[in-house]
Amino acid sequence: MKDATAQTRTDRYPGDTYEDILERDSRPVPDHLREKEVRSLGTEPIKVSRYFDPEFFQQEVDHVWSRVWQWACLEDDIPNVGDHQVYDNVGRSLIITRTGPDKIRAFYNSCLHRGRQLVTEPGCKTEFRCPYHGITWNTDGSLKENPIAWDFPQLQGRDMSLPEARVERWAGFVFVNFDQNAKPLMHHMGPIAEHFERYDWRSRYKAVHVQKVVRANWKVTAEAFMEANHVITTHPQLQPYLADVNSQYDFLNDYVSRNLVAMGVPSPLVADRYTDDDVVRAYAAQGGSRRAVDNASGPAVPDGASTRTVCADMVRRGLALEDGWDYSECSDAEMVDSLVYNLWPNLSFWAGYAPSLVYRWRPNGLDPSTSIMDLVLMKRAPKSGARPSPAPIRHLGPDDRWADAPELGPRFGGVFDQDEGNLPYMERGMRSSRSGVVYFGRYTEMRIRQMHKLIDEYIAAGTA
Repeated sequence: MKDATAQTRTDRYPGDTYEDILERDSRPVPDHLREKEVRSLGTEPIKVSRYFDPEFFQQEVDHVWSRVWQWACLEDDIPNVGDHQVYDNVGRSLIITRTGPDKIRAFYNSCLHRGRQLVTEPGCKTEFRCPYHGITWNTDGSLKENPIAWDFPQLQGRDMSLPEARVERWAGFVFVNFDQNAKPLMHHMGPIAEHFERYDWRSRYKAVHVQKVVRANWKVTAEAFMEANHVITTHPQLQPYLADVNSQYDFLNDYVSRNLVAMGVPSPLVADRYTDDDVVRAYAAQGGSRRAVDNASGPAVPDGASTRTVCADMVRRGLALEDGWDYSECSDAEMVDSLVYNLWPNLSFWAGYAPSLVYRWRPNGLDPSTSIMDLVLMKRAPKSGARPSPAPIRHLGPDDRWADAPELGPRFGGVFDQDEGNLPYMERGMRSSRSGVVYFGRYTEMRIRQMHKLIDEYIAAGTA
C-alpha cells in the first residue's frame, strides 16, 4: 500500500479525512478502499486554448484518440451472432459485431471501394453490403461479393478483408483500440478489474443508458465530474448528506484514479445546520439510483446510531427487495458512498454494491466545442429469474434536459442538469480570460492535471 498521509493531510480540508470516516463504518471495510497514492504534479497553470484551439484538438485526434482504449458497447448489446453496434468517435467509425458465440470483432466502417460507411444503425446482419455499389463482406470481414470486380484488375489476388481494430473485453464491456501496438487493456485498467471483482460486475446489466450532446469541450465535461468541491454552489441540496470538501483523491496507476466521497454524513461546511434526522431525511428524499425504499421523510435516527449506517441500512433493505441478494455484511461505504474510479482518458466507473454509474465523455465528431456524454446505470441481475435485457439508448440533444429522461427523473436528472449548467459558460469565460490560463488545486484537482499530463505525453510521443 502506498501512503502519503503525512504529505496530503496538509493539502486537505482541516477535519475528518475519508479514512477517518471509514474507521467508524459498522462493518469491515475492504483493504482496497484504504489504499492511496498522492502525486505531486505541481501547481503550474495550463493554457485555456487547450479547450478550444482547433490545432490542439487535431493533435488529440491524431495522437490520443488513435491510440487509447475506448469503451464501445456491451456484450449484452450484441448477444447473437450477426448483431452489431456502430461506434463513432472523432470522425472514425467501427462496426462492433459478434462473429461467433464468444467472438467479437471491430471492423473499420468503410467500404474498401469508395469509402462509404457500410453500416449506420445497430442491428443484426448476415452480411455487410455497401449501399453504394453493392460490394459485400461476410460478417467475419472476408470479402463475399464484388459485382464490379471485372473493372478492378489491380485488386485481383489481394486480401480484400475489412481492416480491424483491436478488441478486448472486461466484465461485459467491449473496448476497442485503433492502435495495433497498444499495450493490453489490463495494463491500463488493471486496478479497476482487481477491485471490482468483489462487486460481481460480470453479472450486471444495463438498466439505464442516456446519451446527451453537451455544449462544451470533452475535457470540460469530464472535469465537471472529477472533483467534489463544486457541490458547494452547484449542488447545495446534496450537502446535508454528502461530505464534499473532505473527499479522498488518489491514483492506482498512471491511468486509474479515484474520488471517494462519503455519504450519509453532512458536508463539514454545513454540519452545524442539520440534525441527524435531517441528514437521513435529505438522503432518503434525494434517493436517486440508490433505492432507499423508506418514505421520503426518512426514518428517525435511534440514539447512539450513526446517520451513515441508517442510510446504508435503507439501501441494504431496498436492494434486497429489488434483486434478492443479501447485503447484510456489506460495509456502509460500499452501500452509500460515491466510489468513483476514472480510467483515462474518458471513462468513469462507480464501485460498490448499489446500482453503479458509468460515465463516458468524448468529442462530438470533429467539433472541439461540443461533446457527447453517456450516463449508464448498471444493476446487479436478480438472484433468481431471467437476466434483464439491456436498456436502449435514449438520445438527448443539447437543448434537452437530463431531467426530461424518464429513466432519470427530476431529482436524479436534475443533478446532472446542475452540472451541465456550468459548462457552456466555461469556454466563453476561458475565451475572454485575460491571463489565458486556468489553475488546478494541488490535491483535489490533481486527477484533472494528470489527465492533461497524459494527453501531452501521447501528443509528444506521436509527434516525435
